[in-house]
Amino acid sequence: MTTPRLFHPTVLQEVRDYSFITLGLLMYAVGYTCFQLPYQITGGGLAGICALLFYTTSLPVYITFFTVNIILLIMAVKVLGWKFCVKTIYGVVVLTVILAVMQDVMINYGAEHANMYEISPQHLPKLLGTQSFMACVIGSAIEGIALGLVFLHNGSTGGTDIIAAIVNKYRNVSLGQIIMLIDIFIITSALFTPIGSLEKLLYGYTTLIIASVLLDYVNDRGRQSVQFLIFSRFHEQIAEAITTETSHSVTILNGMGWYTKKDRMVVCVLARKRESTTIFRIIQSVDPTAFVSQSKVIGVFGEGFDRIKTKAKKTKKKEGESLPPPAQA
Repeated sequence: MTTPRLFHPTVLQEVRDYSFITLGLLMYAVGYTCFQLPYQITGGGLAGICALLFYTTSLPVYITFFTVNIILLIMAVKVLGWKFCVKTIYGVVVLTVILAVMQDVMINYGAEHANMYEISPQHLPKLLGTQSFMACVIGSAIEGIALGLVFLHNGSTGGTDIIAAIVNKYRNVSLGQIIMLIDIFIITSALFTPIGSLEKLLYGYTTLIIASVLLDYVNDRGRQSVQFLIFSRFHEQIAEAITTETSHSVTILNGMGWYTKKDRMVVCVLARKRESTTIFRIIQSVDPTAFVSQSKVIGVFGEGFDRIKTKAKKTKKKEGESLPPPAQA
């Protein structure tokens, strides 16, 4: 008799995803509210539009952020469906609340410590004094890491992500290209506002570059995968142990040792890089003399890994023709 699991793995994964998404949203609000807004730095995306309105009209960023996202989400639900929008809705609502709280906290903190910090025209304290460039670097670095956490766990902050997804559905243009073009347009438009200057324009571009690089870095680090080729006489025991302990599928390849001219079975495993230690321990416990090759792979797509996002060309199926069965690892 087996002990029933209290939680289904999918439920645990969802809880983990939402936890990291929430952490990422909190970090993003800190970088945006504490380091960018006080120094009137305009970044990309909807946050950049909200910042411009905040600098010129003092309209709280969370009001603009929520209002525009509601409109975009209504469009997204009609075009992309509810499945795409669930975590986006969560991200928009949570980030709106956090931005509202953070802005009030910063304004109150600035009022209480007005003798310690220079206060911006929007009543936000400049925590780094006159170090505008350091504020730009720190703020954009925190935002990039935060967005990386959000995207790594299939979340979204809405805004230009929604626009890019809608355009991508009807046009063969990558999401990255669309978002980059929109971000450049928003940052450049800040030059033509009352607070615009060449210095702040360069800060905006610096913010975009740093945030983008760190976002990609976090995503790549979190999604790195490796391939194991395990040569052992105890291939069945190793395969069974890996399948049981990691829930990964294992493929057995037929091989032959050229020196001995004997048949050898090779265990092939694709796994996340963070699971390498667990797999090595399993191999060591079953067969300490096993010959193991570990190599990095550029990308792994399929069940349990990343999803293939490119669109396949639609082909007409001939009458009586059936689709081939899905490949098994």
